[in-house]
Amino acid sequence: MINYTNEKYRESHLCLIQKIPTPITPVEFDKEKRTITLAYFERRSTVDYMGSIQGIPACFDAKECASDTFSLSNIHDHQVEFMGEFESQGGISFIIINYTGRNVLYYLTYKKLLEFWNRWRNGGRRSFRFDEIEERFVIVPRPGLYVPYLDAVQKDLDERE
Repeated sequence: MINYTNEKYRESHLCLIQKIPTPITPVEFDKEKRTITLAYFERRSTVDYMGSIQGIPACFDAKECASDTFSLSNIHDHQVEFMGEFESQGGISFIIINYTGRNVLYYLTYKKLLEFWNRWRNGGRRSFRFDEIEERFVIVPRPGLYVPYLDAVQKDLDERE
């Protein structure tokens, strides 16, 4: 859904966001089916998507959550560090969470992620609940755009000024 949305945004010249492939090293192959049957990750990946939104560098990750509680173990230290470094260079970082049990898409700002992350690191909950998210960052699908996240990006940018 995000890839399709990114393509529509690209066609409209609104942004250029690319999926970042996770580098793997194949170990075993099925020669008949011409498929990889066993592989390992070459290195830790940073985020799922990177690019530019109207000249602003952007990076984000996509996550799914079947319950109302999102475990921060779904996000890795190196990802939070990368996103922080990205922000310090003038970019914008965020996470799109698909709450599959509720059929709700949510834009988690880097600032809010850090709140939850620091709470956990200081002895608090290792997760956050759906009722803790900010309603204004719920992403509402519309015809032709399954994950129209640019509205949330604009809200995020407006709040930074």
